[in-house]
Amino acid sequence: MANIVAIVGRPNVGKSTLFNRLTESRKAIVDNFSGVTRDRHYEIADWIGKKFTVIDTGGFVHGSDDVFEEAIRDQVHIAIEEASVILFMVDVTTGITDLDDDIADILRRSSKPVYVVANKVDHAKLHHASAEFYAFGLGEVFNISSASGSGTGELLDAVVSHFPEPEEEEETPLPKIAIVGRPNVGKSSLTNALLGVDRNIVTSIAGTTRDSIRIHYNQFGHEFLLIDTAGLRRKAKVNEDIEFYSVLRTIKALEDSDVVVLMLDANDGIEAQDINIFHLAEKNKKGIVIVVNKWDTIEKDHKTMKEFTARIHEKIAPFTDVPIIFTSVTEKQRIFKVVETAMEVYQNKTKRVPTSQLNDVMLEIIENYPPPAIKGKYVKIKYITQLPGRSPMFAFFCNLPQYIKDPYKRFVENKLRENFDFNGVPIQIFFRQK
Repeated sequence: MANIVAIVGRPNVGKSTLFNRLTESRKAIVDNFSGVTRDRHYEIADWIGKKFTVIDTGGFVHGSDDVFEEAIRDQVHIAIEEASVILFMVDVTTGITDLDDDIADILRRSSKPVYVVANKVDHAKLHHASAEFYAFGLGEVFNISSASGSGTGELLDAVVSHFPEPEEEEETPLPKIAIVGRPNVGKSSLTNALLGVDRNIVTSIAGTTRDSIRIHYNQFGHEFLLIDTAGLRRKAKVNEDIEFYSVLRTIKALEDSDVVVLMLDANDGIEAQDINIFHLAEKNKKGIVIVVNKWDTIEKDHKTMKEFTARIHEKIAPFTDVPIIFTSVTEKQRIFKVVETAMEVYQNKTKRVPTSQLNDVMLEIIENYPPPAIKGKYVKIKYITQLPGRSPMFAFFCNLPQYIKDPYKRFVENKLRENFDFNGVPIQIFFRQK
């Protein structure tokens, strides 16, 4: 089950500042990540070993002032429907406004855990002022300053109390493959094309979460669970912001999967939301396959595919060792190639390289291309092993791990990829003291 925390509230109460603090600015909460776009509204975070995705709903409200308030209410409805925990943010310096009351009214009717977060409580005098927010009838009010970070620890302790311990996740031996992407790129069509050959291969799996349908796929020598987010029931009374809705569904499917098939529309290329999903999959250490659909609708010559691939690589760098498949689902072009590639990526993700083989290959490369000396000191790498985990992780034991810089880490990663085939899989490398 995906853990999703949605921050809701009217404009200018500090939602984005809190989002940035929970997901980036505190080292205790999230890792550093280079090459990531800055305009994202959802990001992975971690508190006391529990991972979750934080959504800043403010980033999804578009439109003029007259539709503004309605859009905010719609998003609160969607957050209640899709998120695990909701943070209702208010501003202690302005007190309760009519829109705050409206939002509180919607939240009171939900069964989801809701925390009232009084922001801009920058000094002790304002602690008393925040008492008025108890009038919402939503329980305890958390006083924070998202600018300085005070109070966020207590808030996070409360939030993660709703999430299961990491090892409690139910395990299924079958690979889980999710087809994700923006609306109308062909996710439903691909799912139907894969399943349409013989309907009796489809068995719904009982007891799975209501937010993504798992379909047991077993044909042509491949068996896996297909996590389908397309075409799920919608609440008619919510006039959804489709982009926001599809993002929440995508994140749930992504977190539930082993391999993510990210579908693009050949006519649109790779857009900001696709890049965000790609980086979220990478951070969650999922296997990734990129599928460029509707390839039959593009005018092409002998260079088109190469140029398109180069554009995608430029946008997803530095992690570019990812398979890219050009399909036309309506013409049934290369759709089974998608399944074969996703299964290959799953094999790469779960691969164990024997320690002896790892050392034979990598130590010779390192001997020929050792890490550069720093301040006259030479780094000697003595031994390499693959660490246990759900995705490939390698420990390089050496005398001076602090002197290994990013360019050399990238060199080592590239050599691991060249020699052991980790196509489509993020890998982690650690240099440790021998």
